Amino acid sequence: MAARLVEPGPAPAAGEGLRARDFEGLRARAWAAAAAVLDPEVPVLTLEDLGVLRGVEIAADGRLEVLLTPTYTGCPATAMIALDVETALARAGLPDARVRTVLSPAWTTDWITAEGRRKLTEYGIAPPPPKASRRALFGVETIACPRCNSTDTEKLAEFGSTACKALWRCRACREPFDHFKCL
Repeated sequence: MAARLVEPGPAPAAGEGLRARDFEGLRARAWAAAAAVLDPEVPVLTLEDLGVLRGVEIAADGRLEVLLTPTYTGCPATAMIALDVETALARAGLPDARVRTVLSPAWTTDWITAEGRRKLTEYGIAPPPPKASRRALFGVETIACPRCNSTDTEKLAEFGSTACKALWRCRACREPFDHFKCL
C-alpha cells in the first residue's frame, strides 16, 4: 500500500460536518474507492500503484476531500483522473466528497509502489529504478527490457506514448518498449 503522506486534519467537533466517530470509516471508504481507480494512460495501474493518491482529509467546510498529486503539472490525464475519482466516490456512497489537486511536494517515480513496478513490467513498460539516481536524472542509465530482461538496450526517442515515458528498443529481442522516466 502506498504511503499516506498527507495526514488528515482533526475530525470536526460534534455537530460540525462529519461526526468524529464517522470520520475513520468514511476515510477508509474514500481511500478504497479512489485507490481502485485506474490510470487512464497506463490502465494496469491504480492510482495507489502510481502513488498519486496522497490522502483523504476533512476540508474546512466539513466535506471529505481526496488529495491527488499528478505525475506532472501539465499531465493531460489530471482532469479525467479527478472525474473518475469523483465517480468512484459517488458509487461508494460518498457523493459530497471532492477531489483536490496537491502540487507540493511534487510527484516522483519513487512513489510508484513495488506492485506498480511489477504491473508495469508485465504490461511491457520498463519501470524506473526504485530510487531515482543521479545517473537516471542525466540519462546515463541501464534499462532492462521488460520482455526478455536484457540490459542491451538503447533509447530511440526522449518521448514515448506519453510525455512521462521514453521510447527504447532491446538489441537482444529487437522489441521496442516504453520506459517510465525518472521524475
